[in-house]
Amino acid sequence: MAHGAQIAVSPSRAAQRAGAAVAITLHAAVVGALLSYEPARSALFATAPLMVRLIAPSRPEAKPSVEPRKPQPIVKPRPRPPEPLPLVAAPVETPSPSPILVPPPPPPPEPAPVVVAPPVVVTAPIFAADYLENPPPPYPVLARRAGEQGRVVLRVLVSAGGRADDVEIRSSSGHPRLDESARDTVRRWRFVPAKRGDAPVPAWVLIPISFSLEG
Repeated sequence: MAHGAQIAVSPSRAAQRAGAAVAITLHAAVVGALLSYEPARSALFATAPLMVRLIAPSRPEAKPSVEPRKPQPIVKPRPRPPEPLPLVAAPVETPSPSPILVPPPPPPPEPAPVVVAPPVVVTAPIFAADYLENPPPPYPVLARRAGEQGRVVLRVLVSAGGRADDVEIRSSSGHPRLDESARDTVRRWRFVPAKRGDAPVPAWVLIPISFSLEG
């Protein structure tokens, strides 16, 4: 080493402990001397007591342990499957439909013949048949003497039984005696009644009667 150089020597830990013990012993001796002296002991006890609290050395706050993050597994992308090739379907030949034979429609039915009923024949009453034996009306004597002549038309309702139910003068002869003679006679006549088909029905009939002096 070079002369004149200073070397710093640090006291050891044992020397530091020894110095501290000597200081504590001196302090205890001073306190003991003061307590043996009466005035000093009275003054010490008269003062407020000192509270000595041992302060525990502060511990450093425990920091919350942070768990290390687990490494995320590396997901490898799956390879995409190869795209399937498009299927090309072979053209399928559809068989041509066989022709469907449709039978012809039946002919329309012939219309039923219309049956026309024959018209009902209505026959008029008959009064001039010989087998009826109807007498002619008499010529009144007074009318003959007076020279009265003429033609009278009677309207007669003939019943279904062949009788004159009603006798009316449709056209007068101009002489009451001739009209009354004709009407009274026809009321007693017999008739063939009118018929509708085969059924007798009542009907009206006109009967002309002539009165003449000639012949």
